[in-house]
Amino acid sequence: MNIFTVVLAIHILTAGLSISLFVLRYWWKYQRSPRLTARWVKVLPHAVDTLLLLSGAGLIAITHYLPFTEDGAWLTEKLFGVIIYIVLGFIALGRRFQRSQQVGFIAFLLGLVVLFIIIKLAITKVPLLG
Repeated sequence: MNIFTVVLAIHILTAGLSISLFVLRYWWKYQRSPRLTARWVKVLPHAVDTLLLLSGAGLIAITHYLPFTEDGAWLTEKLFGVIIYIVLGFIALGRRFQRSQQVGFIAFLLGLVVLFIIIKLAITKVPLLG
């Protein structure tokens, strides 16, 4: 097993965990579950997302695909997708900004759509806009 395979496996595993935690946390927020206030629920998603980011940076270093280049156009779109996903996650899950349940649900659904696009870009490496 080479380093690329290990880093890719970590990236895929943490992506799956991140998505699962996003869905679970939204469900608990929708249900007004007290589980949402547990310490691990506040810490684990950030730890997983940090490992996801680091493994993504590792893949960039290993593969030499660079965002904002012609060969890395798909990666540029993926990074912008991640930024949009983060904003939608803040809207869907945020407690600081009290949103209506409808706005939160729409942000959650749009977040899932953006995740689908990010995954499609990662698998096909074909930019949608270029």
